[in-house]
Amino acid sequence: MAAINRIYCLALACLAALPAGAWQTKPGKVDRLYVEAFVTKSPTDTFQKDVTAELRKIGSISLAPDEAGADLIIGGGGEIWVKGYRPFTHRSEMRLPTNGTPVYGGYVAVELKNKQGVTLWSDLVTPRPSSGNAAKDLAKLIAKHLAHALEMGQTLPLTGPLPLPMVVLRGAGATFPYPVYSKWFTNYRRENMEVEIKYDPDGSEAGVRRLLAGDVDFGASDSREAIHDIAPADESKYVLLPSVVGAVVPVVNLPGLPNDISFTSDALAGIFLGRIKKWNDPVLKKINPGVALPNLDITVIHRADGSGTSYAWTDYLSRTSQDWKNAVGAGLSPKWPIGRGAAGNDGVAKLVKELGGSIGYVEYIYALENHVNYGKVRNRNGEFVEASLESIAAAVSHAARNRDDLNMSIVDAPGTGSYPIATFTWLIVPAHVPDNAKRTALASFLRWTLGPGQRQAAALGYLALPKEIVGMEADAIATIH
Repeated sequence: MAAINRIYCLALACLAALPAGAWQTKPGKVDRLYVEAFVTKSPTDTFQKDVTAELRKIGSISLAPDEAGADLIIGGGGEIWVKGYRPFTHRSEMRLPTNGTPVYGGYVAVELKNKQGVTLWSDLVTPRPSSGNAAKDLAKLIAKHLAHALEMGQTLPLTGPLPLPMVVLRGAGATFPYPVYSKWFTNYRRENMEVEIKYDPDGSEAGVRRLLAGDVDFGASDSREAIHDIAPADESKYVLLPSVVGAVVPVVNLPGLPNDISFTSDALAGIFLGRIKKWNDPVLKKINPGVALPNLDITVIHRADGSGTSYAWTDYLSRTSQDWKNAVGAGLSPKWPIGRGAAGNDGVAKLVKELGGSIGYVEYIYALENHVNYGKVRNRNGEFVEASLESIAAAVSHAARNRDDLNMSIVDAPGTGSYPIATFTWLIVPAHVPDNAKRTALASFLRWTLGPGQRQAAALGYLALPKEIVGMEADAIATIH
């Protein structure tokens, strides 16, 4: 969590979903940019001024004094907090502010919009461990990433949606992508007043079962095997469409320990099998030399509901630990050997935050939003990698070299810098929708997610889909009848 997300590939990933020339403006035209107030919490109360000051240093960016005179508006929100204190000396056991330097946690989500409110670009930045002024450091990152994105073009022309009859679409399923889905449904409604989308984030298994029962118009799951596991005979009746790319992270609550903690797959399997019971177990100490791990019992937290996040977590453990594969395996609702259950990603994050000595697993953005520390995980190359948009992008890139289809897995991807528990998350829609109005509305929304929707993902900790996947998905949407 402490590393900077150097996401220079982020703008490229977001732009990859755009049609050629979509960011080009009239020759000689330079869009004027206004920095609006960021919705942040202390110590970022001067964040608007900090970002503006950094953007002034970039000659290619023209700033407007107010929103009325601007073509583009940049803003966002987030939080920065002190997650611990690093002692002045290696020998001291300093825990109070006066006895050490602060280690910052947090994030700032950023969006660039045009005057119509359409998101053209988004970003997510986190502070460095050695940051003396976290807010100013994040302002520098935002300015640098934005300048790189603007080099690719300027503004996106607003094209209105085709007129549609008033339709209500209902969906249910995964909590893993719920932050970005919620944003999509709200923003799509603003652009297309004839369609309203309602979604219940009640877990992948519940969502798929409701879809199979005809209770909702679409489902959502982080498991590409969701239909196969629940109703294999019905697989051909549904189309799986990747929506965004995310990551599952091990979240921990170790009071007084500001250091990053690292895990191997065998260590995680040992903890969740109940074989590693203490935080200072020799297995964990060997992985974390120099880290003062406490003599504290480990409390395991897992999902209580049928969950695609659980599938991604157990799929990773099954691929990398023979012990886990033999004892538990992968599934939406695995038979957990130990631990306490909690509902949804948000429930796991909040329970871990409450219980000292606990460990759980959640989607990346839930760890940030709940101020929960998360660990690095060793990848197939032997590197201990922290989840970030950059390391998720590396996993997608390396995995796609070997396979590029709508059901591809990016779990335990090879390659330098790849975060090993990265995954697509899928929308599941019927291949045949007899209601003409609903079919038209659903297909229109799905196509929208491949363009404007992808550009809104990064600010919420998700990576945009690779352009190869976008092309295949557009073809798949066209088959819905």
